[in-house]
Amino acid sequence: MPFVTTLRLKSGDRAVLDDVVGDVRRAAERKGVEFHGPHTTPPSSYRVPLYRRLSGTGGRFSPWEYTVYERVLEFSGHDQAIRRLTTRAFPTGVKVELSFEQVRSVGSR
Repeated sequence: MPFVTTLRLKSGDRAVLDDVVGDVRRAAERKGVEFHGPHTTPPSSYRVPLYRRLSGTGGRFSPWEYTVYERVLEFSGHDQAIRRLTTRAFPTGVKVELSFEQVRSVGSR
């Protein structure tokens, strides 16, 4: 049964994220791997409160705000090539998540 591998990449630096996604796409095209994407999700914005003291008293600084960008690629088949694509070294600012789904054809049990 074939597997669909989903590669989810997240980073706070959009330029680095797009470079990494471009490298993965080019490598997948060279290897002949069938893929869909990258799919772009809306960026997530976060606000973290900053206190002047560890106890939380004495006022606050302005909150720290940051944005996280996400790209999703879906690969099917070519298990060895996908393994090489996903076990490569990624920059430290890019978070990588992998998920696998077994696809069954219609009528199979």
